[in-house]
Amino acid sequence: MSAVTYPDTAPPASEIEAILRGQNGDPFRILGLRQADGHPLCINVFAPDATEVTLCDAKGKAVADLDRIDDEGFFHAALPSKRKPFAYRLKLRNAMGHDWEQIDPYAFGPWLGEMDEYLLGEGRHEELYTKLGAHTVIHEGVEGTAFAVWAPNARRVSVVGPFNAWDGRRYPMRRRGASGVWEIFLPGIARGEVYKYEIVGAYGHLQPLKTDPVGFRAEVPPETASIVHGMLRYEWSDDGWFEAQARDQRVEPIAIYEVHPGSWRRGDGDTMLGYAEMAEALIAYVIEMGFTHVEFLPIGEHPFSGSWGYQPVGLFAPTSRFGTPEEFAGMVDRLHNAGIGVIVDWVPAHFPTDAHGLGQFDGTALYEHADPRQGFHQDWNTLIYNFGRREVANFLRASATYWLKELHVDALRVDAVASMLYLDYSRKDGEWVPNRYGGRENLDAIEFLKGVNETTSAYAPQSMTIAEESTAWPGVSRPVDEGGLGFDFKWNMGWMNDTLRYMSEDPIHRKYHHHQMTFGLVYAFSENFVLPISHDEVVHGKGSMLNKMPGDRWQQFANLRAYYGFMWGHPGKKLLFMGQEFGQDREWNHDRSLDWHLLDDPMHDGVRKLVRDLNALYRAEPGLYQRDCSPEGFDWIEGGDTENNVFSFVRKGEDGSKPVVVVSNMAPVVREGYRIGVPQAGKWRERLNTDAADYGGSGAGNGGSVTASDDSLHGFPASVSLTLPPLGTIFLVPED
Repeated sequence: MSAVTYPDTAPPASEIEAILRGQNGDPFRILGLRQADGHPLCINVFAPDATEVTLCDAKGKAVADLDRIDDEGFFHAALPSKRKPFAYRLKLRNAMGHDWEQIDPYAFGPWLGEMDEYLLGEGRHEELYTKLGAHTVIHEGVEGTAFAVWAPNARRVSVVGPFNAWDGRRYPMRRRGASGVWEIFLPGIARGEVYKYEIVGAYGHLQPLKTDPVGFRAEVPPETASIVHGMLRYEWSDDGWFEAQARDQRVEPIAIYEVHPGSWRRGDGDTMLGYAEMAEALIAYVIEMGFTHVEFLPIGEHPFSGSWGYQPVGLFAPTSRFGTPEEFAGMVDRLHNAGIGVIVDWVPAHFPTDAHGLGQFDGTALYEHADPRQGFHQDWNTLIYNFGRREVANFLRASATYWLKELHVDALRVDAVASMLYLDYSRKDGEWVPNRYGGRENLDAIEFLKGVNETTSAYAPQSMTIAEESTAWPGVSRPVDEGGLGFDFKWNMGWMNDTLRYMSEDPIHRKYHHHQMTFGLVYAFSENFVLPISHDEVVHGKGSMLNKMPGDRWQQFANLRAYYGFMWGHPGKKLLFMGQEFGQDREWNHDRSLDWHLLDDPMHDGVRKLVRDLNALYRAEPGLYQRDCSPEGFDWIEGGDTENNVFSFVRKGEDGSKPVVVVSNMAPVVREGYRIGVPQAGKWRERLNTDAADYGGSGAGNGGSVTASDDSLHGFPASVSLTLPPLGTIFLVPED
């Protein structure tokens, strides 16, 4: 059984030393069964915790005892009787007499194919998550996990975890040529194993242990390791949902409920709900409230809860705070089966500097720019992706594809697009680098965003992308082939800022700010807009929506109800952040649940009922949504009544749908006999009145209906005399 030892078959002392010191970047040339020209087959094993190693065949029969040629655990034997490599196992024993067996990782060929290597190296593997990361597979007939990571400037990359005592010397990976990808297959490693990458950087320095950039699951923070998980294993049941989705969402009602999953609602003991618990409670509430979509603040794994997810390190991993990837998928599936769309905030604009993340990943500025004028966000203390590097752009595009195609998310709301588009975003002179034409536009980011929208459209044709973009950049929601960025929708930040400033004014002063409510219609159809009253409006000292409103308590509620009425009548899709739908008193706190007890107060519950009924009206009347993105869907009746603080307009859908007249009185007085033009004579129903007693209002209004005469006014063929409630918005729809 003993092997013949050939001193000249053992690796040179310098190469053995490199293995022992974790400095060998080509371990597959040394370890495992090897045969050099003119020498017999031999085997090298590094097992620092073993004192004896025996080579066995695949059936467990001993073939040879290896010599321990270095006391730190390097074993070697020559096998003159064996003419070619064969399947084998290793039996090991330590100084305490403990025996164990293992299959040698260095007995396996590459897992990645040549085409995968080529596409990854070219930055053109649009589903790179199927190859990079940790995948549980059967490779060469053996079960285990294939690890692959991009680190082109590293001198050595190893997989470490409890399975090898976090010893980076033990499982150094194989480098795949010029692609910069390192890979290794570890037999016996199954789902649930914790791991990181140990990297010797470009200049020979040992990096902090890194999580997997394409990891599918992570430990629950504050722990930071990746968890072997592989591709999602979930049996979807939402085919019917996707088959029913319209190709053009611009003509569909979209009313979005924005949710921070950690603080929407808490369980017993103030514990956060898991994905399954959240789904059950959220579905019932969203159905009752009539929202069409739920938008989650970033779900990708993030180390700091106080970032609300906007500083992610796991662009392929739903956060483990609330459960497993399959449990996240289950929540999406259940929402779809309940008729509710799912939007997820996606953050390609920046990433955190946490040591275990992407920063200086292989000892160089790999994912980020090296120059802080390009690669560092001063406002957020975060790093900026190098969008011009094809592998980085491909990595981010693949993340977008993963959420939409594999996790069945309906839409991505892309965060902080403005910060990506402008090289001088939030920077002073001298703190930014102009583009090649001397301008401030980030040409690489522009091409990247176009690429994201084209790629997601190809891989998930019924998906949407929504830009949070706060400037006047043209064509954000115009198709790429028409010169735009290719988003489906854009948040209308200007409308939000203007109208909230108006609403914060005392009504006696509002006539001087009338244009802030009407200016949005000047550009309302230049983009496909979402009207967002988001989480950003109720944090950092901005107060709650209710407390932005002037006047005594009754007037604050009335103002808020009137404003929501104006918003639901205004062209554009709708978005409310959680808690705003019932007038939460306090500013949002991510560390605690919403104040659901406020619904015991009729005034707060009145706001909730109003939002519920606004959603029902919005979805029932095509005139309020079919032409949200078209100027043919809107006409002012009277937009210039500054003295009375009144706004009146008509919304129109496709031919054959009913027009909807919307009138907002932003003064705290009842206006009797207020006459406006309307599209037709006859009976008009008062479909909704934000001042109704059921909502906590005064009950002033028009008794359920009014009759319009043939007297023309405001350019319309008929007119009607109305009673306008104080601080109220009414909706009128003609009878059939």
